[in-house]
Amino acid sequence: MRVLAIDSSGLTATVGIVEDTQTIAEYTVNYKKTHSQTLLPMIDEMTRMVDLDLSTLDAIAVAGGPGSFTGLRIGSATAKGLGLALNKPLIHVPTVDALAYNVYGCTDVICPIMDARRKQVYTGLYTFVKGKDSRKGLEEPEFQVMEKQMALPVEELIRKLNRYGRPVVFLGDGVPVYEEMIEAGMEVPYSFAPAYMNRQRAAVVGSLGICYYREGKFETAAEHKPDYLRISQAERERAEKEKNAKPEVRGMTIEDGAAVAEMEHQSFSDAWSEKAVLETLRQPTALCLVAEKAGRRVGYLLAYQAADEIEIARVAVVEEVKRQGVGTALMKKLQEEGTQRKAGKILLDVREKNHMAQAFYEKIGFKEDGIRKRFYTEPEEDAVLMSMQISG
Repeated sequence: MRVLAIDSSGLTATVGIVEDTQTIAEYTVNYKKTHSQTLLPMIDEMTRMVDLDLSTLDAIAVAGGPGSFTGLRIGSATAKGLGLALNKPLIHVPTVDALAYNVYGCTDVICPIMDARRKQVYTGLYTFVKGKDSRKGLEEPEFQVMEKQMALPVEELIRKLNRYGRPVVFLGDGVPVYEEMIEAGMEVPYSFAPAYMNRQRAAVVGSLGICYYREGKFETAAEHKPDYLRISQAERERAEKEKNAKPEVRGMTIEDGAAVAEMEHQSFSDAWSEKAVLETLRQPTALCLVAEKAGRRVGYLLAYQAADEIEIARVAVVEEVKRQGVGTALMKKLQEEGTQRKAGKILLDVREKNHMAQAFYEKIGFKEDGIRKRFYTEPEEDAVLMSMQISG
């Protein structure tokens, strides 16, 4: 079997061509250059040096994360593009697994650490145990995952390793960053892997990838996506911005239909379709609101007015911004709209077991009016009827 291996998950960019019993070529650069500038030229140079016809590959092995968000995207995009063009399967090799596989045959706890910043690392715990190769009748080391790859604080990792009570070997770009913390906190024997095995290597990604391929662990190029383990800095900043932003409520428009339908499906087992949402919006008696935080739609409310009463049909807030004032803002806007429409009461029903929602409604002024038996389906459940007077 012949695979092209790619790893751009960290500071090192590395590509290789690996067969069952040998490495045909490997090109590794650990230098301050952008992977988007180097990765494809490296592959091109390597394949020209060994006169490789890419169509003769059986698969493409790619380090699938965790690691640098930009680096992972570059490596995954390169692998996906080649996989689609060549119609070859992709082998998703977890980055930290491949790092640990560098220390082949080691029976200590193998602890790769990649710097994730903020005193956190991407890591996993591995070792090799004796196993029998039935093809040769020999005992050969068997790669064992003790704890799957994860992101956690360095101090927590050190405590975890001390609890194992076994010698540890560290490797990865996190070693020089956190070496002092390791030296200060480790209570069990430990060592650092030598330079020739302490960073990502495409030959290792390819070798482990061949093992995974034989176990049926491969995918199409279209299916592949990297494992980030943590959200990116940009996503963290957006989440923080959303958390601090004041909710803004406005009238729903036709352009909101798809987003509201998506929130429906995230919130309810009997979700309304986009068509049903838009049909409600077109009703002359309907009152439809959308809540936004930092420019993102995060909640909505659909209601109908009959005489001097407004009945809420649907209301929901996306999970990650609950308890950030979105529901309260929607209800306040509904009361304002109700006052303008000369309505005197707001009605709603809520599942009997949804105690959190009931507590919220009671807090903003709703009172229980009664129970409607078996009102809900999927699953079947009684409804608690509630109402609130609108002050003029």
